[in-house]
Amino acid sequence: MTAASQLGYDDLPALLGRMTGDEKHSPAAFSTLDVLWVLYDRVLCDSDRFLLSKGHGPNAYYAVLAAKGLIPVDDLDSFGSFESPLGYHPDRVVLPAATISSGSLGHGLPIAVGVALSGRRTFVLVGDGELDEGSNWEAVQYAGRIRLARLTAVVVDNASATYGWPGGIEQRFALEGWWANRVDGRDHEALATALNDEHPDAPACVVAEIHR
Repeated sequence: MTAASQLGYDDLPALLGRMTGDEKHSPAAFSTLDVLWVLYDRVLCDSDRFLLSKGHGPNAYYAVLAAKGLIPVDDLDSFGSFESPLGYHPDRVVLPAATISSGSLGHGLPIAVGVALSGRRTFVLVGDGELDEGSNWEAVQYAGRIRLARLTAVVVDNASATYGWPGGIEQRFALEGWWANRVDGRDHEALATALNDEHPDAPACVVAEIHR
């Protein structure tokens, strides 16, 4: 996934523009765009696993997959149509590049714990609003207690949570034994540094702050 590809970051707006319709959830898609690009361009290796739990507004995900040659660019034109592999939520049955199907919020992080337990380095992208789901915190507690260092959770924080998190999301993860950091969610260098940091004794949480 880190090999050179035909298309680059500057091509993403044009790729996004090929997907039309009323179900784009554009704010959700754009909030994840830079994180997804840095993951696929500068972090993920072939043996790693990436799970998109924040499945609302998957257009940024599809655009990055197309830029990296993991799906045909022409598939973007069929987004949301009946026979398209690119639905309003990613479906792993018709989209082999997706590790999980997303849609029901709160499932991705618990699944990622299971994937990381298999021995693979695992990254999962979740939204701050999604963390209102209690199933996430069972996974956070468990991963922290067993020091599941192969797991990294990337939380896109665009202030969508119902009540917010006193002290910040990163503090909540840190209390459960995670290595935690907050970075500018548009700063590629900061994202790459945080996502590539070694954390041999604990799972990692990288909070990517997005200003809407």
